[in-house]
Amino acid sequence: SDWKDRRLWVTVSPIMGITFPAAVQAVLWWRYRIAFGATLCVSGLIFGEWVNRYFNFWGWTYFPINFVFPSQLIPGAIVLDVVLLLSNSMQLTAVVGGLGSGLLFYPGNWPMMAPLHLPVEYNGMMMTLADLSGYHYVRTGMPEYICMVEKGTLRTF
Repeated sequence: SDWKDRRLWVTVSPIMGITFPAAVQAVLWWRYRIAFGATLCVSGLIFGEWVNRYFNFWGWTYFPINFVFPSQLIPGAIVLDVVLLLSNSMQLTAVVGGLGSGLLFYPGNWPMMAPLHLPVEYNGMMMTLADLSGYHYVRTGMPEYICMVEKGTLRTF
């Protein structure tokens, strides 16, 4: 949760999170005229991610779950399905639904992220709760330390 920053997480994750739902939606729409392919695909992805996060991160390495929870993609998938259902056009769904899905990604994750962005004071420094938990739980081998997510900050070292 302390690495889900304002630049990388909101740009890369929605782009990667729309490819599988769009493919499943296109196949289910063209073959069967079923308009809930994106939501079905995202529900399966979220279930698989929770299984992965629980068994691999918690079961093997005892990482706290609030560090590694998956992103919430369901609101964007619902927008994709609703735009396809109302328009019957894959082209309009790609433009309008894809835009809506990307724009809903960050606000859709606010309920999970909001408690971790509360300001706290620790030893005279002001930081968020996510930064404080990253400060106390040092993990040197994680990708957060391999790539620099926020430039100019060394809060979790």
